Amino acid sequence: MDEFVIRGHVINPVAIDRATMANSVVHVGADGMIIARHEASTPMAAQILDHADRHGMVVHTLSSTQLLMPGFADLHVHAPQWPQMGRALDLPLREWLEQRTFPLEARFADPTFAAPVYDEMVRTLLANGTTTAVFFATIHEESSLLLARTCLRHGLRAHVGLVAMDDPALCPPTYRNASVEQALAATRRFIHAVRALPGNESRLVRPMVTPRFIPACTDGLLRGLGDLAAAEGCLIQTHCSESDWEHDYVRQRTGVNDTVALERFGLLRRSTVLAHSCFMTADDMALVHARGAAIAHCPISNAYFAGAVLPLRAAWQAGVHVGLGTDISGGYSPSVAVNAAMAVTAARMLDSGTDPDRPAAARGAPGSRLTFTNALWLATRGGTAALGIEAGQFATGQAFDAILIDRAAPGSNILPPTHGEPDSAAEDVVQQILCNIGRPNIHTVWVAGRKVPGPE
Repeated sequence: MDEFVIRGHVINPVAIDRATMANSVVHVGADGMIIARHEASTPMAAQILDHADRHGMVVHTLSSTQLLMPGFADLHVHAPQWPQMGRALDLPLREWLEQRTFPLEARFADPTFAAPVYDEMVRTLLANGTTTAVFFATIHEESSLLLARTCLRHGLRAHVGLVAMDDPALCPPTYRNASVEQALAATRRFIHAVRALPGNESRLVRPMVTPRFIPACTDGLLRGLGDLAAAEGCLIQTHCSESDWEHDYVRQRTGVNDTVALERFGLLRRSTVLAHSCFMTADDMALVHARGAAIAHCPISNAYFAGAVLPLRAAWQAGVHVGLGTDISGGYSPSVAVNAAMAVTAARMLDSGTDPDRPAAARGAPGSRLTFTNALWLATRGGTAALGIEAGQFATGQAFDAILIDRAAPGSNILPPTHGEPDSAAEDVVQQILCNIGRPNIHTVWVAGRKVPGPE
């Protein structure tokens, strides 16, 4: 890949509560990393353009209706649930798993069934601006490795987990690991196979140790997976304190909350991704912070299955990394932007309360609100930082994972700036984009400097 330069309006999430928008020049190296970014009016920007001209580098100049933003990070996707996205959301979590989800995931024992599903899903995520995704696959090694290959072929930065689940109290006989030993051996083989994929020398696609959640795993499997993750230096993902049923189930079985139980099993480590986490206590969040783990906030699926809103500001105040998850198919949209807007909505409802029979002063949890600038951080740098990835911002030394947004694209719901009128403040534009962006607006997607295709 050759070096190139992009000049035009750039939105950059520089902190949890601050985003900038400026006419800028971005210099991307041959390794896909950002060499420099400067405002277009500065001498440094002029030097980059002069350097590009002298060396014959490609310079992409954005139009007045186009913007450059970091790509989106999705920390929680159930890849095999793609065919049921937007279905069965009326069921409680346990019934949803037993009646719909486990039977669907069992079909992925057949790679010929899995291949077109995974191909369509990966292409669609890219077309929606997702440049990093964290996937639960299934218990099947062949089709799960096929998912990793699909991500690599299309250029999606991905973490892929072979699911482990062996407890007959919850898992059906047609969809569970045969034994602790079988599950651990399969996970070890999968880790090595993903790392050895041809073309994956830069580790664009990485394996994850993936106990489904405590109710689906025996103590022996959970402990073995913790030991395996430590021995292999592998990241971990699982569900944590998701719903009343799941949270209470774990407390009855282990005597402690999910977070403490995961710690005892060796599964709470640096960059462990804990999906949902709605029922964490302050002590739980302090433990998560101490171990360097992170939360995948899934605001849409929480509305259907958790019965609660994650107190996200409390997590931030505890120092916990938080990113967003679509939670396909518990969430009905593959768009991280839609989930970012929902995070703002959910936080507002938590702040103000929802019961009209209570007086306004006693109705909510004041101080819970999020801004759209907060939501942009969650959707970009919040997610990549949770995984320890240097991406998600336009900063020197970070990977150029980016999307080019065209506000004047045919079919757009975003009103472009009026001709000759100064553009709005960054907060306004961020809000407008997260509330209205659709696939027609996403003109180009880059991952690690490489332009990648969306669906044809």
